[in-house]
Amino acid sequence: MRPFTYTRATSPAEAAAAVSRTPGAKFIAGGTNLLDLMKLQIETPAHLVDVQDLKLDRIEKTNEGGLRIGALVKNTALASDDIVRRDYGVLSRALLAGASGQLRNKATTAGNLLQRTRCPYFYDTNQVCNKRQPGSGCAAIGGFSRQLGVMGTSEACIATHPSDMAVAMRLLDANVETVKADGVTRVIPMADFHLLPGKTPHIETALMPGELITAVTLPKPIGGEHVYQKVRDRASYAFALISVAAVVQKDHTGRVALGGMAHKPWRVDAAEADMPRGAKAVAAKLLAGAKPTPENAFKIPLVERTLAAVMAEAGAKV
Repeated sequence: MRPFTYTRATSPAEAAAAVSRTPGAKFIAGGTNLLDLMKLQIETPAHLVDVQDLKLDRIEKTNEGGLRIGALVKNTALASDDIVRRDYGVLSRALLAGASGQLRNKATTAGNLLQRTRCPYFYDTNQVCNKRQPGSGCAAIGGFSRQLGVMGTSEACIATHPSDMAVAMRLLDANVETVKADGVTRVIPMADFHLLPGKTPHIETALMPGELITAVTLPKPIGGEHVYQKVRDRASYAFALISVAAVVQKDHTGRVALGGMAHKPWRVDAAEADMPRGAKAVAAKLLAGAKPTPENAFKIPLVERTLAAVMAEAGAKV
């Protein structure tokens, strides 16, 4: 790990300003991903701004009937919150499917959204990777790609986003609240928060340099049956090969989002319009344009079967 300086911020605007004015600075809260990347010298921040004292650790009802989840709310606290369990069950289930109990006790809401890919070539500094060094190439293309993306990929990157929570947040139409270095706040829809790789896979979110997440808001509950199913190589502490999040209403309409398939949680409006027709019709539109490799082509039928199982569990037509 390279040497770095360290300060603790006392307000969100101060934290954003500190990171903006210091080249190579990063925010740190739980550190469950950043510290690992620093040890491997994949991330080499010259300065860390600790945001743990900012009192962004509350879950509160909004005037619109939804929830505001502070950026520093721990994953364990969010998953076990009574309102989340009752009204946003898919979010609680997704959180409990991720990481381990010890990590969930430390990991934060904002950090979960911002965690970086687990692509093995990203973690191997002996390999070329456009995320680590833009323009260097992508060793994953033509390499070992079993866990990597099949949707929304590009010639520059086939990595996937690792978060379970983000898939549920996308399904629920969450919004990300932020503050910039000049104190200006904004709201970013989850649909626009994570970016596809295109030619710039190192740019992973819509955040501006120094912009700090302060909260994630959920709209009022949508009801229905909430299901989250994660398929992985072992029963715990493993990232998704694929995951399916769904909410199904009594009239068989609903929503569905996929994890483990793309650079961001994958959701397609046209596929949801076909939910009353059954899982096969939904899968056809969710997976339209898929570009699997020989090693991860199994993800296509795996999504189809898992989606059918999830929809059946939620009471939808299969």
